[in-house]
Amino acid sequence: MEGCQPWPDEIAAFYREKDCWRGETFGQMLRVRAEKHGNKIAITDGGKQVSYETLDKRVDQLASGFQKLGFKKEDRVVIQIPNTVEFFEVCFALFRLGVLPVFALPSHRYSEIQYFCELTEAKAYIMPENFSGYHYHEMAKTIQRESSTLEHIITLGASEELEQLADLYLEEEYIQPNVYSNDIAFLQLSGGSTGLSKLIPRTHDEYIYSLRKSNEICRMDENSVYLAVLAIAHNYPLSSPGVLGSLYAGARIVLATRSSPDEAFPIIEKEKVTIVALVPPIAIIWLEALKTRSNDFTSLEIIQVGGAHFNAEIAKRMQQAFGCKLQQVYGMAEGLVNYTRLDDPEETIINTQGRPMSPYDEIRVVDEEDREVELGEVGELLTRGPYTIRGYYKAEQHNAKAFTLNGFYRTGDLVSLDEAGNIVVEGRIKDQINRGGEKIAAEEMEDHIASHPNVFDVAVVSMPDQFLGERSCAFVIPYEGMITKVEMKDFLIKRGIADFKIPDRVEIVDTFPQTSFGKVSKKALREMITKKLSPTYK
Repeated sequence: MEGCQPWPDEIAAFYREKDCWRGETFGQMLRVRAEKHGNKIAITDGGKQVSYETLDKRVDQLASGFQKLGFKKEDRVVIQIPNTVEFFEVCFALFRLGVLPVFALPSHRYSEIQYFCELTEAKAYIMPENFSGYHYHEMAKTIQRESSTLEHIITLGASEELEQLADLYLEEEYIQPNVYSNDIAFLQLSGGSTGLSKLIPRTHDEYIYSLRKSNEICRMDENSVYLAVLAIAHNYPLSSPGVLGSLYAGARIVLATRSSPDEAFPIIEKEKVTIVALVPPIAIIWLEALKTRSNDFTSLEIIQVGGAHFNAEIAKRMQQAFGCKLQQVYGMAEGLVNYTRLDDPEETIINTQGRPMSPYDEIRVVDEEDREVELGEVGELLTRGPYTIRGYYKAEQHNAKAFTLNGFYRTGDLVSLDEAGNIVVEGRIKDQINRGGEKIAAEEMEDHIASHPNVFDVAVVSMPDQFLGERSCAFVIPYEGMITKVEMKDFLIKRGIADFKIPDRVEIVDTFPQTSFGKVSKKALREMITKKLSPTYK
């Protein structure tokens, strides 16, 4: 597809020869599971239970409705759907038509959604009426007025002004286009360090392979019950093994709208959940909540923790407190996924982020000159493999920096390897803030803040946080006077910025420290704010 970097023919042939890519598509995958599992429950969404057979039928009905609207192969549709059954019905209906979902998060606002629609030349945007107190309709109508391609705004709720998803489930037959396993299946968001998120094209072949390998390592089968408490548009709860891995295994998905112990703990007990994926801040909340709860967790076999660095001492306590296996997960939407194995020694599980899931994953740890470092030394992680992309969507200039000439992806992560090949994440090269698993590109926020009429210059950096791992701090040089955090937040909200990106702290300074090359020293700024947050600082 235009704007996407194709897999070299000889490499694609190699992965097929090695049985990595089996020629499956997502539309076929669901059909086969429906034929096999029939009335077995696929998804539990509150009081709603949907079987594999019903899900497959609903997907066909919606594909018919989408086709009647004029959706055709390779059209792009931005979907911003929370953890509901409709997420699966929409995705698989689009998969069957060869239409590409563009996965946005429920927390995204005007700035992000407008950009996704413009970059992808989206034909449609599908979103809820409201979620978590935010009403999407006015934002959607504004974006449509500004777009030259956005023909349809479709809401999951009721609306007299917008098209309703509920009206698009038709009994009519639809014309099945030719969808191939090496076609692009969807576009995911990167956690990039420069500007707004890059888009990641994923094919049916390579993404389904990642599900299969994840299921093998996580021992996911048709008896598993996966609880989704994280936003399922994220790569981690989508595919590691996540909700798509659950469907591939014939397992049951249980959807939650929030990750709080008040909602999640009773669900685990009632639905006999066997596996759940968390990020470190949520894991800490769950651990603390255990002190005052008496829920039955005997069904729980695996708690996965990923998305950000997880403190080893807390990891050890987590495994003991819940009486199940802890599994660390370290990966990226661009591809490579690492797991600690369920039979690994405790020392490995609590102190490392695991090792690559595929024998065909290639990793290199290199210095600034791209020379491999000695075992145990810290360097940048480079990777390529059967489910790691070869380039971002419509980003030729960025791709030249993000990928080596021989196809290795530069992750920007600083890691070391132990003798068993396990990865220990040591930090980042990229100018990116990991706020409890939500990635914030410093450059994007600097661009927004710099547009404030009283901002002369700005630098956004991470600052340590015991709960989230990192929060964001904006160092601002104003033209005059002060700029408060409240003032900055109000300004950024009006610009339509996702809440998690808004700086947690604003520091007013006269100048920025500089490197020997005359550039802003973000390292020095991070050291300044870390010292200021220290209890011994005066």
